[in-house]
Amino acid sequence: MSARKKQQDLSQCRQRRIHPADGDLRQKYIAAGKEGKMIYFDNAATTLRKPESVVRAVAEAMSSLGNAGRGAHSASMGANHTIFETRMELSDFFHGPSAKNVVFTMNSTESLNIAIKGIFQKGDHVLSTVLEHNSVLRPLYELEERGVEHSFVPADSLGRVSLSDFERLLRPNTKAIVCTHASNLTGNLLDIEKIGEFAHARGLLFIVDASQTAGVYPIDMEKQGIDILCFTGHKSLLGPQGTGGLIVRDGIRIRPLLSGGTGIETYNPRQPEELPTHLEAGTLNGHGIAGLCAAIRYLKEEGIERIREQELRLMKLFHDGAEKIPGVKIYGDFETEERCPIVPLNLSNYDSSLVSDELYSRFAIATRPGGHCAPLMHRSLGTEKQGIVRFSFSHYNTEEEIDFALRALRTLSEE
Repeated sequence: MSARKKQQDLSQCRQRRIHPADGDLRQKYIAAGKEGKMIYFDNAATTLRKPESVVRAVAEAMSSLGNAGRGAHSASMGANHTIFETRMELSDFFHGPSAKNVVFTMNSTESLNIAIKGIFQKGDHVLSTVLEHNSVLRPLYELEERGVEHSFVPADSLGRVSLSDFERLLRPNTKAIVCTHASNLTGNLLDIEKIGEFAHARGLLFIVDASQTAGVYPIDMEKQGIDILCFTGHKSLLGPQGTGGLIVRDGIRIRPLLSGGTGIETYNPRQPEELPTHLEAGTLNGHGIAGLCAAIRYLKEEGIERIREQELRLMKLFHDGAEKIPGVKIYGDFETEERCPIVPLNLSNYDSSLVSDELYSRFAIATRPGGHCAPLMHRSLGTEKQGIVRFSFSHYNTEEEIDFALRALRTLSEE
């Protein structure tokens, strides 16, 4: 084939978003009966595949549940029962104080906004880290305009933080530590038990964002000294989108973010004082909560240890293969086995969005590029302009999918 003809073919393939080098790779995948199937490696954003029991629970709830606390008929009482059962399941799962301390929200972002905006006031100082998601950062920046100060514990080149920096940044007016359990970008885990001990020894509140770890690692609010745990239902908890919550230790006063209907104390001009209604206003997502209840029961039955072992095994398989591919740079701390099943990488100097787009348009591999709502972490890693391609794994992924992704990545690296 002449050079001119090859260039024309390449141009045509680019227009069709197909590359001739993909032929053998795609044909093997098609032969395995996978034609048209997306390989989903974006589980840190949301888990795409849910247990069948979760799907059934949502479908059944949508045809049977009424509005909890808004009637004495069977539909309303059924919703009450489902919601209370889910509170009990979550309190048990996270070793919280009790079912009444479980507050439902739409997601971790709402939970963190409730906690951060409802506790701090002018003159307070908050300790956090550069690992944080914008769901922590933006509320803190907003409160800065109201006289609430903050400091961010730095990270090293692998995205790790040191407990000594918490001590160094402590101030006389520090009121709390707000931090993630694991970075959504690098997958690095923080030792929340040690941070909890540090916080309580100094009379500080400890607020944890468990978005990436709830359902992956065991969380024990009592043992780990967590005062407020914020979580989402749609990631590793395997529940529906639109579900989440916070669990609040007894004795902590939080100003409500929203106020309105609760189904009780109708003539009270203010939001009821008792949890959970103090922090819940309006109709709860009963259908989603029913699915979340089924998801928690699935996790308990399957065992998060077994699920985590499978996810980390797939992560290691991908990591060990990817680091051998020329031009691939991997971020994060892989010296420890305790981490989230995430592999963040870049390919040479290519923009992360371009690489992610090529992986999907040519190989049907779904990943997450860009900034991941973690600006300070990117600044620490020096990837603000390039972004990062994040591969994140589920126990539903397979070794075959890992192998295919590695070959696709190698194909891109050789072009």
